[in-house]
Amino acid sequence: MTTSDVVIIGAGVVGCAIARELSATELSVIVVEAKGDVGDGTSKANTAILHTGFDAKPGTLEASLVRRGYHLLGDYAELVGIPVERTGALLVAWTDEQHESLPGLRNKAIANGYERCEIVDADEVYRREPQLGSGALGGLTVPDESIICPWTTTLAFATEAMARGARFLFNTRVTAVGVGTDGTTRVHAEGGRDLTCRWVINAAGLGSDVIDKFFGFDRFTITPRRGELLVFDKAARALVNSIVLPVPSKVGKGVLVSPTIYGNVMLGPTAEDLADRTNTATSPSGFDFLVAKGRSLMPALLEEEVTAAYAGLRAATEHADYVVDIDNEKRYVCVGGIRSTGLTGSMAIAGHVRGLLEAAGVDVTPRRELPEPPLMPNIGEAFPRPYEQNDRIVSDGEYGRIVCFCERVSRGEIRDALNSELPPSDLDGLRRRTRALMGRCQGFYCGAEVEALLDTALAERGAR
Repeated sequence: MTTSDVVIIGAGVVGCAIARELSATELSVIVVEAKGDVGDGTSKANTAILHTGFDAKPGTLEASLVRRGYHLLGDYAELVGIPVERTGALLVAWTDEQHESLPGLRNKAIANGYERCEIVDADEVYRREPQLGSGALGGLTVPDESIICPWTTTLAFATEAMARGARFLFNTRVTAVGVGTDGTTRVHAEGGRDLTCRWVINAAGLGSDVIDKFFGFDRFTITPRRGELLVFDKAARALVNSIVLPVPSKVGKGVLVSPTIYGNVMLGPTAEDLADRTNTATSPSGFDFLVAKGRSLMPALLEEEVTAAYAGLRAATEHADYVVDIDNEKRYVCVGGIRSTGLTGSMAIAGHVRGLLEAAGVDVTPRRELPEPPLMPNIGEAFPRPYEQNDRIVSDGEYGRIVCFCERVSRGEIRDALNSELPPSDLDGLRRRTRALMGRCQGFYCGAEVEALLDTALAERGAR
């Protein structure tokens, strides 16, 4: 059995970022993922905000990594074509208590190294966001908060890691680990797909506490926190100029109204602690709660069509910080309790893990030659799409053949995704790569054709 240097458990945005980071060295890297695709867990269903870290708890590891990750991911997004819109954010106070807390939030931002927040009065709040409901008392501006595509981010990390030599094993659920005395660890997976490695990195998201227990620890427990969101049709986009944030509470950051990188408007999330780590179903109570919140936050939004509703699970723990630690003797790194800020912090988390390994004596010297970073296909609404690019259509007519009319997804884009280095294995994966099926009709008109294209590609892939 071949022994790799590192096995990373989990192919979410953090696991893929770590794979990208370590594959830039001479280390051999394998990523194992219980599901059939990258980013198919917590990473695919979040509020998709590139955070400045202004409201993180000062002095925590999370605060420092989010602050650094904001700049790292922003630069990387520009390099490889991950869609980002610099919308800014406005934190709105609706009660006297919230209004009185604004100076403290500004001071927290300053303590976190972010000094651009400004307290504004109610008139300025409504000048910035005229469609807000009545009763706002004031606000706090966060000019550098942004929206980003979480799907393309995870895919870019994984694609670059693969180009650097990392291997990805999907549908490989880890069931146990055995730390040997010979400097290796046996990672046991369902179906007898066992691996031998020198180091294990736990980036298993909702399952990170389970993996941590495999190594003999009992330092945190994941309580899945379900966040339900409503997505409004593109016609609602003109109502919202920036990310509208509530004043955060102990439970979470509350319900926001935000534009999305795909041209929609999002309302949510809820925050409901569950026992079931697989329950991503939406609920009538969640829908009612969000409708009520939306009616007070932005009444005009409720006049628009809801395109979709979805729910994601966040890896909440009993701790107020990430759980990132290394055990040199067991050759194990835990990267657990990574909440919604993990998208922003992903590249900084990866760099931090690399630093922990280096301090433990692992050779992480950069390789002399690396392949060029990938150029990702754009699925952002604010940037040119293939159907708008006459030169692309002239050179390849498939980019002019629209399959998904709601989202203007061409047959060429679907073909490219199906033939990529990391192709989708199901319709959900194809949707995350192209936006097909996620428009107003939710696949009613294009679903059969898109599924046929996927089935043909999967059949051809299986025949090779």
